[in-house]
Amino acid sequence: MSQSITRWLPGTMRTVGGKTDEVVIVGAGLAGLSAAMRLAGAGRKVTVVERESKPGGRAGRISDQGFEFDTGPTVLTMPDLIADAFDSLGEDMNHWLTMEPVAPLYRSFFADGSVIDVHSDTDKMSEEIERVIGSDEALGYRKYVDFVSDLYKYEMRSFIDRNIDSPLDLLSSDLVKLLKMGGFRKLMPKVSQYLKDDRLQRIYSFQAMYAGLSPYDALAIYAVIAYMDSVNGVFAPKGGMHAIPTAMAAAAAKHGVTFRYSTEVQSVRMSGKRAVGVETKDGEFIPADVVVLNPDLPVAYKQLLDREPLSVKRLKYSPSCFLMLAGSSKSYDHIAHHNIHFGKSWSGVFDELINKKQFMSDPSLLVTNPTASDPGLAPAGKQVYYVLFPTPNLDADIDWTRETSRYRDEVVRTLESRGYEGFGAGIEVEHLTTPQDWADQGMERGAPFASAHSFFQTGPFRPGNMYGENVVFTGSGTQPGVGVPMVLLSGRLAAERITGKDSNYRSRAWR
Repeated sequence: MSQSITRWLPGTMRTVGGKTDEVVIVGAGLAGLSAAMRLAGAGRKVTVVERESKPGGRAGRISDQGFEFDTGPTVLTMPDLIADAFDSLGEDMNHWLTMEPVAPLYRSFFADGSVIDVHSDTDKMSEEIERVIGSDEALGYRKYVDFVSDLYKYEMRSFIDRNIDSPLDLLSSDLVKLLKMGGFRKLMPKVSQYLKDDRLQRIYSFQAMYAGLSPYDALAIYAVIAYMDSVNGVFAPKGGMHAIPTAMAAAAAKHGVTFRYSTEVQSVRMSGKRAVGVETKDGEFIPADVVVLNPDLPVAYKQLLDREPLSVKRLKYSPSCFLMLAGSSKSYDHIAHHNIHFGKSWSGVFDELINKKQFMSDPSLLVTNPTASDPGLAPAGKQVYYVLFPTPNLDADIDWTRETSRYRDEVVRTLESRGYEGFGAGIEVEHLTTPQDWADQGMERGAPFASAHSFFQTGPFRPGNMYGENVVFTGSGTQPGVGVPMVLLSGRLAAERITGKDSNYRSRAWR
């Protein structure tokens, strides 16, 4: 049977046809780097073209007066997926990166004054729950861990860690198991089946926000995100999150990948349905057998391919966020590396952000203090704070040229009211990122969490990772979706479209 036919049969993976010897990857984000490493390991000649002067994409870095700020993701889970990318080159990740587990994973603060530390160790977390809440709730937590662990196992091997071309590809015994488990019911009722205390319900459902959904609207299958951090563990790389793309790019370069930094791609040159290379803004043409696009998928379609398919045009996007990066003279003994501060309101937060498209009146927020784990990220005796406030995306009628200064002061006031005494006065260096800034960096609707993971924007219904005969997408806008683990997987899935081979990692981990 010919390759052109087998590529389209249900249950078979569609692959790039024709020559695949020379690959150009646009963008040195985590997904692009993941793809580059695997393709180099598979013998392809790879060139990565990056508009910035360094790798990382959203996982960027600002260095200012001795303070080192990560500009993108700050919570790292599933480092084995990073190790897998190094494995594809025959390299040991531990020779390139130093990672330490974060303990506690999070420190969660509540409006009633209670504090709950979140641990990945089930026994330790059970003890914490029994101490703060009671033994019955600790037992419910153990049952919930069993539920999300099974959920993760069935989802990962059949729905997340594979290329999907058709809804028919989902038909498997794992789908039946997920249905029986209630994976397609609403998330919050499923969480409350095990956890009765409102505080624990929040701790184990807030991750739905990463998928762009309220936990009241999200399906229970998204509890898999809670598994990835609150059960599987959270880690801190020495040198901050930006150390990850820096190490990945260095290992890729060692194995022959060419990096073209400070070079912006203007378009993909097509000949019929086949890409023949990319054109840069300075007029250079770089030929390629295959083009991999790491920019935000809707933006890549519009700006690089000069088209906007209806499936992309109809996408609905996740809420955005206001990010404050602060270098400070103030330290706080009561906080941990990652800190979640919940307001009194919970369902109201999501109603305001997603439905009403307005600022939170009673904010829930994340404060990361990376210098708690790595003091070298700041001058001696100083601290780095990464403060994230969810906001509506650019679908909201908010003029950020007017609102930025006012909202910045509101953020400081909120922090000071939540236990960060003198936070504003302690700031020595400050960088702000608004939804408009995210959009200016190339994120559709100013949404760094990409299109929302509603049912019809997930799995086979999410924009696919192939266009034409030989253009492959990678990153959070395509399958499998949002988050550091997912974009690393998307790089692997993109490489498999080109090589036509499943990775050894999947075989080792899930089958």
